[in-house]
Amino acid sequence: MLYENSLVSDLFAAVVCCGVIFAFLLLWQVTAKCGVDQKLNRKLVHISIGLVFMLCWPLFSAGYRGAILAAITPGVNIIRMLLIGSGIWKDEATVKSMSRYGNYRELLKGPLYYAITVTLACVVYWRTSPIGIAALCNLCAGDGLADVVGRRLGRKKLPYNRNKSIAGSVAMATAGFLSSVGYMYYFSYFGYIQDGWGMILRFLVVSLASALVESLPISTELDDNLTVSLTSIFIGSLIF
Repeated sequence: MLYENSLVSDLFAAVVCCGVIFAFLLLWQVTAKCGVDQKLNRKLVHISIGLVFMLCWPLFSAGYRGAILAAITPGVNIIRMLLIGSGIWKDEATVKSMSRYGNYRELLKGPLYYAITVTLACVVYWRTSPIGIAALCNLCAGDGLADVVGRRLGRKKLPYNRNKSIAGSVAMATAGFLSSVGYMYYFSYFGYIQDGWGMILRFLVVSLASALVESLPISTELDDNLTVSLTSIFIGSLIF
């Protein structure tokens, strides 16, 4: 706790968290303007924001108020995606850093699903549930690196989906699993969850299932931000 008054502490933590996240968003907007490949830049946003946000969770108190105040940051981003994606708010830098083709309406799909997942994982599961950790790690690290690796090393395609590669799927399962284990130890250090081999094996199952679903054609048709999140939460709810 930053202060003896937990409410003041949570409010201060919310300001710090919001500042850190929007500093990263500003960074990726700058890199987009500087000519960084748009697809790579979009994935850097995808990978970093949710993971950095989770790093801030120990700043907040353990109760429901802490979760709600922490969720303000991604909650604000939901509103931003709705306003920019609907054309009400013009923000070309954000569109360029978060969209595939530079169309502002793309923000109403993947980026919006991403912000909703991060917000719900925070409010519903908070830092005491491995389900939230699995959902965010597979969404951010797993799905993000799957695209980066797949575009560079994905010469061999999956037989059931020629739009996906073996390298991308392996990268997703590996990154999602390793980041989940890393955050398991991170939160167990603060006493929020228990670590152990049983937990590690469960994280592996969730990451493999998420990578499998992400590789299916339906994930391309719907949106992998949506299918990966739902899969992680569903499988996590069954085994944790």
